[in-house]
Amino acid sequence: MRKLIVLAALFLLYALPASAAAPFHIGVVTGTVSQGEDNVRGAEKLISMYGDASKGGMIKHVTYPDNFGAEMETVISQIAGLADDPKMRVVAVMEGVPGTAEAFRRIKEKRGDILCLTGQPQEDPNVIGEVADLVVNSDNLAMGYIMPAAAKKLGAKTYVHISFPRHMSYELLSRRRKIMEAACKDLGLRFVFETAPDPTSDVGVAGAQQYVLEKTAAWLRKYGKNTAFFSTNDAQVEPLLKKITELGGYYVQTDSPLQGYAGALGIDLSKEKGDWKAILAKIEKAVVAKGGKGRLATWAYPSGYCITAALGEIGKRVVEKRAKLNRQADVMKAFAVFSPGMTWNSSAYTDAATGVKMKNFLLIYQDTYVFGRGPLGMDKIKVPEKYYRMR
Repeated sequence: MRKLIVLAALFLLYALPASAAAPFHIGVVTGTVSQGEDNVRGAEKLISMYGDASKGGMIKHVTYPDNFGAEMETVISQIAGLADDPKMRVVAVMEGVPGTAEAFRRIKEKRGDILCLTGQPQEDPNVIGEVADLVVNSDNLAMGYIMPAAAKKLGAKTYVHISFPRHMSYELLSRRRKIMEAACKDLGLRFVFETAPDPTSDVGVAGAQQYVLEKTAAWLRKYGKNTAFFSTNDAQVEPLLKKITELGGYYVQTDSPLQGYAGALGIDLSKEKGDWKAILAKIEKAVVAKGGKGRLATWAYPSGYCITAALGEIGKRVVEKRAKLNRQADVMKAFAVFSPGMTWNSSAYTDAATGVKMKNFLLIYQDTYVFGRGPLGMDKIKVPEKYYRMR
């Protein structure tokens, strides 16, 4: 009899799954690695924590097409299709490319119980804000003040903003430039606008990078080594960092340690993939070795990674009734999970035309990390309200 009991117990042990399937699913939609590595790493982090839905876990990761602008219906179908899963309770889209709002509308029509969350929206705030339960975006307007303030704190006397007409035709980038100029005046910094080639023009990315590589030395001679630089184009950051490290000046700031630093410093970060502390440490060692200590800054944890992962985390906590979406403190606790040692500032988005705050639209920024110096405490700086009203 005892032998039969033992055999029965062994049968149950091996016949049953090692762990119960996840009680609900979270759909995470990002671009591919070629479009945004940080976002994909955020999705991978969630899978590592909560398991892949295809294997009994919680996270279902979907990538939208690289050419999402021309394949909007595919994007909409991919996002909305997640509602076909009866266990789906959260859909988080990062970035909120065109079509996200329509996809959320379709989800809500079919499944009102699904939370729709998105980050870095590329659609009008009022359009996406109407259908999303939570929208999170980097506070680019606040950064218009924070970055010059950080540059001054590091010792800069001049602030050079580099861009081109296409970017300056975008309302948000144009507003940020105006805020930067006004902030520099108020902070006692000289503001300079320099034009560089558009990487989408005939010169291409390589031509635009070469131009910046050659011009940075001339700009430093013209404005002096106490000059801080900022470019609106990611591709132009690498040559800027390379020359600033070599010749002097400041760069404040990138929103990811992966943005330009590896190429500028000639280091390989493939072994550290996804390990942000290790990535930061390796970059910092190279920056200090090349004489850039105290002059180059970044967000220690990439915005794309943090927003992607935090959206999944806050969605999970809300479904489990451990948090509320309309409570900023709860949302920021989710961000803290993925950015240990760094702090954030958050505020509700205010519509510039109406002055109305959107409680489901959160603007965030992370403290500035200066290589060779550490956190700068910029998340504690209060941005004067007048800058948010500038248009």
